[in-house]
Amino acid sequence: MPASPSTARAINDRLALRLLQQEGPLTAGQLKQLTGLSRPTVADLVERLTAAGLIAVVGEAGEQRRGPNAKVYGIVADRAHLAALDVRTEGVAVAVADLVGRVLAEASVPIGGDTGTGPAVEQAVTLVERVAKEAGADRLHTVGIGAPGLIDPSSGEFRDSTGLPEWHRRLVATLQERLPEARVSVENETNLAALAEQRDGAARDRDTFVLLWLGHGTGAAVVLDGALRRGASGGTGEIGFLPVPGTTALPSATDCEGGFHSLASSAAVVSLAAECGIPATPGEQTPAVGVVRAAVAVVRAAVGGGPGAEASPPTAPVPAARFLDALADRVAVGVASVVAILDPGCVVLGGEVGQAGGEELASRVRDRIARMTPLPTEVRATTLGGGAVLRGALLTARDRAQEELFTPGEPPPQPCRAGRPSGP
Repeated sequence: MPASPSTARAINDRLALRLLQQEGPLTAGQLKQLTGLSRPTVADLVERLTAAGLIAVVGEAGEQRRGPNAKVYGIVADRAHLAALDVRTEGVAVAVADLVGRVLAEASVPIGGDTGTGPAVEQAVTLVERVAKEAGADRLHTVGIGAPGLIDPSSGEFRDSTGLPEWHRRLVATLQERLPEARVSVENETNLAALAEQRDGAARDRDTFVLLWLGHGTGAAVVLDGALRRGASGGTGEIGFLPVPGTTALPSATDCEGGFHSLASSAAVVSLAAECGIPATPGEQTPAVGVVRAAVAVVRAAVGGGPGAEASPPTAPVPAARFLDALADRVAVGVASVVAILDPGCVVLGGEVGQAGGEELASRVRDRIARMTPLPTEVRATTLGGGAVLRGALLTARDRAQEELFTPGEPPPQPCRAGRPSGP
């Protein structure tokens, strides 16, 4: 069925805007080449988008032709401002960006476990307002929040959970009250980290992979055929509850102690390091990251002849190597379980601990998985670390804002000529 002229215009406008977002500023000639549309059609859409305030002339290009230089068009980045939040049990980080995703200001604030619900919410909301002011944002169009816990896929709200601070749930509602014009949404932190790794990180070449989050707690995110899978209740990837050998009890419906969490959480990592003779580094804000980073540095120095290698006795790397081997044994238990069920072909070790372990930890896990399963599986270290949550929240906020501002309610962008079918 032929597309109506209005639908064709909307599809073409959205396609041009996506290209400008992905490629950066372009001339009308470049838009014609990339879209395959006719010169008059491109001229019309450029006029429409300029009149709508979505694009503007940002410069000139000296093309190889007679006449004046070609105008270069770019998205009006300050048409909308976005906020991204990474909400943890111990604090919150905020970034404010423009419509193309360029970060204009960011900050974080710790929130102690003894802070009351009201004061904790006020600290977090005040931080959002302060960062928005520093970014020059009079109002926020979209706010994306990444937080631990289960998010109901039907309502987009937190499910009941006894393991998270009450201020997490209150924060979402309070932000919506204080920012009534903003579109506020919340997503599981590990899911957002996976989206960031797929767009900008270690899984850019993968349509199917699993992100194993190693941080304060443990989690997993599943991306199959390019789509994030949340499950019937939003609980896909709650690997902390996975019963595993090597623990003294079984997890319960309200407590993941005894599950994979007991093997690979930050507290478990610090305890394992102490058993291997590696004490926590004084002053480290995240002790698990400190011990993993220290062990990796010792092993790399000894193997690669880096700084300190000659001064260290031959036995110096042994505790560090023993610790990394033992940690890899534990992580491999979780990875092998994921591989046996999903066969993703690639597992990314994410989170702050995954980043600290880097290739030293990833290669050890990779070797173990090769012996534990016949299914070929790449094991990669994160390239974004703990920052993946904030990045993922920003990407989803940008996508949502652009979806609404560009051409809301229209089908995905494909080149289309008015009055003719857009398909084959």
